Amino acid sequence: MRSTPRLIVSLIVLEALTLPAVAQYPNKPITVIVPFAAGGPTDVVARLVCEHMSRTLGQPIIVENVGGAGGTLGMTRAAQAQPSGYAIAVGNMGTQSAAPALYPNLKYDPAKSFVQVGVVNFTPQAIVAKKNTAAANLKDFIEYLQSNSSKLTYGHAGVGSIAHVSGLVFNAKFGLKPTLVPYRGTGPAIQDLVAGQLDYMVDQSLNVIPQILGGTIKVYAIAAPERLPSLPNVPTTGEAGVDFIFRAWNAVVAPHGTPNEIVAKLANALDKALDDPAVQARYVELGSSAPKDAERGPAGLQKLVESEVARITPIIEAAGVTAN
Repeated sequence: MRSTPRLIVSLIVLEALTLPAVAQYPNKPITVIVPFAAGGPTDVVARLVCEHMSRTLGQPIIVENVGGAGGTLGMTRAAQAQPSGYAIAVGNMGTQSAAPALYPNLKYDPAKSFVQVGVVNFTPQAIVAKKNTAAANLKDFIEYLQSNSSKLTYGHAGVGSIAHVSGLVFNAKFGLKPTLVPYRGTGPAIQDLVAGQLDYMVDQSLNVIPQILGGTIKVYAIAAPERLPSLPNVPTTGEAGVDFIFRAWNAVVAPHGTPNEIVAKLANALDKALDDPAVQARYVELGSSAPKDAERGPAGLQKLVESEVARITPIIEAAGVTAN
């Protein structure tokens, strides 16, 4: 019992030291960990949004690319960082929802190891096939896939990639069992699709917009509630009469324990970036969109993470796929 007053004094001193630091945040550069290589989809939107956030916060935000293991190495590093607001991360749908099922020895929990800051963007998947595929529309294409499933090939950018996970979900929904062909990145997979060496993919729209516009691959639908301004003539899955929605997403997170006041400042800076016309225009070019008001902020991201983990985990487990 004699230690109780000393403990109380220590807590008071700690609080006194912490409050000014929170009030002055940020007073030095912030590091954002992007768990993928420079130039990839997550890196592109992270740099776009963080550049705007740095102006709002009044400090540089330095991007550090820490790739490997489907993005889980970088997110593990972010989860173990000091919760001071000076080390944050931009994860994606793979690292924040599919990873727990894919990596049995994962060293972080997407819903508990981080405080959520907010969704950065949504990028719907495009359902695409090699150019000479005969099916005229999405319903016909799915019937073709169901009739020829075992003879067909599905390409993706490696186990745990967005194209891999979205393909598992798509194939499971329609009872398809094609041969899955992994590649070391999206680029080589798309090249083989263009060359006719792959039959189909379900990939992020931003990865295939040039090929769709160039007519080198066939597109059946965008798996989103609304059409993309960059592909105005491509129907949504709903318009094509098929119930399948799948959007990739990126999000800002901070290590668990980061003070609420700091999280609020980061979320406010993110909101201002998302509302900027220049950012929104760039999103259109990328086949992407900003989250709607109800999808924003820490609460919106927490809800998304939990719902996506619940949706994707059973499908990955049923497929018996792991990344280890």
